[in-house]
Amino acid sequence: MGTNPAPLERLIEQFARLSGIGRKSAARLAYQVLNMPAQQAAAFADAIKEAHARVHRCSICQSFTDKEICPICSDAARDESVILVVESPQDVAAFERTREYKGRYHVLHGLISPVDGITADQLAIRELLVRLQDGRVREVIMATNPTIEGEATALYLSKLIKPSGIKTTRLASGLPVGSNLEYADEVTLYRALSGRGEL
Repeated sequence: MGTNPAPLERLIEQFARLSGIGRKSAARLAYQVLNMPAQQAAAFADAIKEAHARVHRCSICQSFTDKEICPICSDAARDESVILVVESPQDVAAFERTREYKGRYHVLHGLISPVDGITADQLAIRELLVRLQDGRVREVIMATNPTIEGEATALYLSKLIKPSGIKTTRLASGLPVGSNLEYADEVTLYRALSGRGEL
């Protein structure tokens, strides 16, 4: 039996359910919440409730929004002929920070991972295929992470898209700035070589 009061233990357990949060981090967050003034803790709880009640998936790209269609999908200046496929809404935010990409997005909400029990039908793949049927899309860029799951998901999607004649590309990846060649693995070196560009 732990030394924590039951309500605190339940709070720790809820934080520990979040992806990437271990027991120690969950306990630290729970104690921070308990140390908040009551008004601040109530505002924190209200923000969680409001976000959960009002934020949902965009009916087009599947990213999070509080409208029917997100601001990117409703922006007529965006290039609708190119779709960048990403794993999560956080990835959309990362690409938007670059201010370089002017096309549209599609958020899968995960990657195919048989080990974790995540199959293709649990992702927003059907919604992507529906978007490709109107003939406006010329290119789909796979921007999943260069992990085994990211590569498998990109390959799976490209095989589904290929019969439609739409160009399917993969983000170039390779050596990060400041890295040392001798410590790079074979896949990283291969991707760096095959994604090379002219200077």
